[in-house]
Amino acid sequence: MKRKVYFDHNATTPIAPEVWQAMGEATANFGNPSSIHTFGREAKVALESAREKVANFIGARSSEIIFTSGGTEADNLALFGVATAFAHRGKHIIISQIEHHAVLESAHRLASQGFEITYLAPTRDGILLPEELAKVIRPDTILVSIMATNNETGTIQPIADLAIIAREKGILFHTDAVQQAGKRSINVIELGVDLLSISAHKLYGPKGVGALWVRRGVKINPVSIGGGHEQNRRAGTENFVSIIGFARVCELAAERMEADEKKFAALSEKLQAGLKEKVDDFRINGTLERRLPNTLNISFPGLDGEAIIIGLDMEGIAVASGSACTSGATEPSHVLMALGMSKREALGSIRVSFGRENTMEDVDYFLSVLPLIVKRLKALSKEIVEVK
Repeated sequence: MKRKVYFDHNATTPIAPEVWQAMGEATANFGNPSSIHTFGREAKVALESAREKVANFIGARSSEIIFTSGGTEADNLALFGVATAFAHRGKHIIISQIEHHAVLESAHRLASQGFEITYLAPTRDGILLPEELAKVIRPDTILVSIMATNNETGTIQPIADLAIIAREKGILFHTDAVQQAGKRSINVIELGVDLLSISAHKLYGPKGVGALWVRRGVKINPVSIGGGHEQNRRAGTENFVSIIGFARVCELAAERMEADEKKFAALSEKLQAGLKEKVDDFRINGTLERRLPNTLNISFPGLDGEAIIIGLDMEGIAVASGSACTSGATEPSHVLMALGMSKREALGSIRVSFGRENTMEDVDYFLSVLPLIVKRLKALSKEIVEVK
């Protein structure tokens, strides 16, 4: 029987047993939190308790948390909410070239509505520099949106330094912290940002729930309308059971973060050492110094990353080619292209992202399988070239 190894935790994570338990208990409280009868009031109390736990996780006030359907909606709400609320001041928005598609596509939509978007380029290591941000800020700039940690390379951005540049000019700053939450501590006050997105399913919680933190006093317009839910900022009855799970997973993440980080660093170190020993030609993309220890983006020159992924999957190992939101796409990763890689190089890359259940034995198994796949694909590639 083949070993089953899941190395795609940046796409999603299994729900922690403690979270399942909390969600199961929450099903007994089926009242609508907006109802004024006893059932509704009990649900409202539980909802606000969950809101406080999520807020504590990122060092915020509970009144600043808006529950959403996930990170994508949180990003959408941040960009559209700020853009429409501050269009009278200006229509210039700055994002980076390496954002998640939830931010990129929101920016594209805003561009079609008359906003002007500047795309900040990273260094070859994937870092976004404060001095480069300062160069593109204009008098009509109303928002900067830069992700805290890249989902494909694991690169950690200097958000606090970038946010200072925006704050000095009176410009709002949003960060997509979906990949950082649960892997590296987040404190919105220390970061100095104005809006921040997180999602439960990236940190061992349920899918379909997330949050946008909005600093007190920051105005945003709602994207969905039809009710006064979430302080009139996001209409629709809250996903109560999942929110309870979200709150529980935030508590667990805070407790386990330090131990998780040490474990991921050890797994990453073992994997890199094994690659150097067993694979002739590969490259780690992005910086190794400013990176989440659970994430490695690896290029194999001349090979097709999708073929490697399929080969690994046939052996029971799950890895990715980039963002889960673009899986199945034939286009190369926009993140890797922004780092200066060619289309062919970008298409020859895979992403390994560790999780709590992974072991050293999983890494050993991966290292026993991958070199054979790489060798087979190289031989096949050589045959094709000779035939031509």
